Amino acid sequence: MSSRACCSGLPAAPNHKIHRRSPPRLASPGTSSRLPPPLCCTGGRARALVSCCSVPRRNVLSTLLSASTVLLLGRKKIGLAETTGGAFREYIDTFDGYSFLYPKGWIQVKGAGADIFFRDPVLLDVNMSVDISSPSSSNYQTVEDLGPPEKAADAVLKQYLTEFMSTRLGVRRESNVLSASSKVADDGKLYYQVEVNIKSYASNNELAVMPKDRVQRLEWDRRYLTVLGVENNRLYALRLQSPERVLLEEEGDLRRVMDSFRVNKTEL
Repeated sequence: MSSRACCSGLPAAPNHKIHRRSPPRLASPGTSSRLPPPLCCTGGRARALVSCCSVPRRNVLSTLLSASTVLLLGRKKIGLAETTGGAFREYIDTFDGYSFLYPKGWIQVKGAGADIFFRDPVLLDVNMSVDISSPSSSNYQTVEDLGPPEKAADAVLKQYLTEFMSTRLGVRRESNVLSASSKVADDGKLYYQVEVNIKSYASNNELAVMPKDRVQRLEWDRRYLTVLGVENNRLYALRLQSPERVLLEEEGDLRRVMDSFRVNKTEL
């Protein structure tokens, strides 16, 4: 369809007379050639325009912070809340389905390999993490799928020893299960609690010719506390560690964290 046909129903444009503009005259030598300042930059008019177009810096910062929070969290929905006493915070992950309390002074460490990792900022060997089995390779219905607590404890200890395997010459590990128990928490779900001790010995002169020069000495002596739970067909493991030398002063906080661990249905 031609443009004439589609526009035939519209009123014709008015027939205006065309006035030719005379060319601009050059300024005489004695006249200033500067253009007058724009209205938006003169006196009160300028202040009014700046006032109506400017954005308070506080609003800008608030917007940027909100945007960065969304980018950092992505699909994860994380909640942090203070407890009654103020000594602990609650960490809630609704995307993966678990929650726990942790000491208020602890800091989160990114890129530690676990789903979440916190540690004491002063005693770096006092820390905690959460590991979750892959949803594509696990189909747990209950924590009892691991067997009784004692069997689960053996598997936990074996996993720790595998992770701490060393290729250094002269390294020796001693380990034993200290306790293995089960409990039904206030959410009605069954959890296993496992405690193990691992000691590491090493010699800094393993290539010495004389046996007396290859004496092994204690490198570290640690307590590992683990809570196991099942939900969403996945196995959840809360893992805490502490050197035995500071366990007495840290034990209260560690037990509180253990007892607070819960696994929850994930949001669809």
